Amino acid sequence: MSVDVVTFGCRLNAFESEVIRREAEQAGLTDTIVINSCAVTNEAVAQARQSIRKLKRERPAARIVVTGCAAQTQADMFADMAEVDRVVGNDEKMRGGAWRATRAAFDAPFGIDASEKVAVADIMAVTEMAPHLLDGFERGLPRVFVQVQNGCDHRCTFCIIPYGRGNSRSVPMGAVVDQVRTLVERGHAEIVLTGVDLTSYGADLPGAPKLGQLTRQILRHVPELKRLRISSIDSIEADRDLLDVIADDARLMPHLHLSLQSGDDMILKRMKRRHSRRDAIDFCAQVRRLRPDIALGADIIAGFPTETEEMFARSLDLIAECDLTFLHVFPYSRRPGTPAARMPQVEGGTIRERARQLRATGEAALVRRLAAEVGATREVLIESNRQGRTQHFLPVAIGGDAPGMVRALVVTGHDGVRLTASAGDVR
Repeated sequence: MSVDVVTFGCRLNAFESEVIRREAEQAGLTDTIVINSCAVTNEAVAQARQSIRKLKRERPAARIVVTGCAAQTQADMFADMAEVDRVVGNDEKMRGGAWRATRAAFDAPFGIDASEKVAVADIMAVTEMAPHLLDGFERGLPRVFVQVQNGCDHRCTFCIIPYGRGNSRSVPMGAVVDQVRTLVERGHAEIVLTGVDLTSYGADLPGAPKLGQLTRQILRHVPELKRLRISSIDSIEADRDLLDVIADDARLMPHLHLSLQSGDDMILKRMKRRHSRRDAIDFCAQVRRLRPDIALGADIIAGFPTETEEMFARSLDLIAECDLTFLHVFPYSRRPGTPAARMPQVEGGTIRERARQLRATGEAALVRRLAAEVGATREVLIESNRQGRTQHFLPVAIGGDAPGMVRALVVTGHDGVRLTASAGDVR
């Protein structure tokens, strides 16, 4: 057996897990399980620990390596687990040298030395980011991710991620364009740009290009690219070029996911966010004027410290005011070492109830959007023989088509979760 990678957390982690698998296998590791952990909530850390124990019971002979954001921020905790053989840092995990050193440590005549169990350096000292082009993406896989940025320079009071990812750093534009061109030549129809804080892209590069300029360069220099998609952004940092591309180029998908977190101005200040409620509403209205059919999603935290019922109601109201289609709801999780952990906390049952209300409101918003699609003709990227996605990232139940095709389909209905559609022309 070779290397199995178990991924927790965000889409960026999922991309990085493929890099980990490639580098670990090239280093010659065998019968190894890598846990690529997430630190965004206490629950995510607990799930990683539970998974480690379960996997060790199932495969007692396998070596277990823990990496990711939780490993970076809580290395000693994982190193103290008897099931764990090595802890690798969040920057090191992307470098072949770390995996070659791991193999050497495992192959030592007397086993791994305790002093070698933790290979975690200071993430804040990392200033550059190397591009990673994955040869392991299956040819023709419909949608693939390109990591263009990592880390975050902001310090939201609830967030531990900067301490797991380090400061913001970007892949040079030319290297990104080259990656996208190569992936398109391999048959991938849709590229998703991903990072920790995408709209901070380029601030560390010569000339300080912004995300909008990067998207323009990709679309200009890779005309064969069918669809370009952007993962989560901070709306307050959206630049003029990005807004122009949203308005002018149909190959940039009409779908944005926004890091909003709350609809109440006082809570936003206590979170140390850089936008107000009005900023969020105005941005959504602006992009809707530029691209009237755009679908918007958002991250919302339920039960942030000091949140009253009135403050929470403003988050509920924001869903309608911004006409959000997709909602990612995060029950507030107290992360040791963050300023929010020292604020007056909301009772756990209240947090869970507010999260439930947000999810229910989000589900109703999605149903309304699905119903509004009936009768429209949409370009659907076929993901599998059972499902595709429209330009707006709405799921469509399909059957019998080859993954990777883009088909023009007429929406005939929905089941509350996915659209149904009739066949159209292959594009």
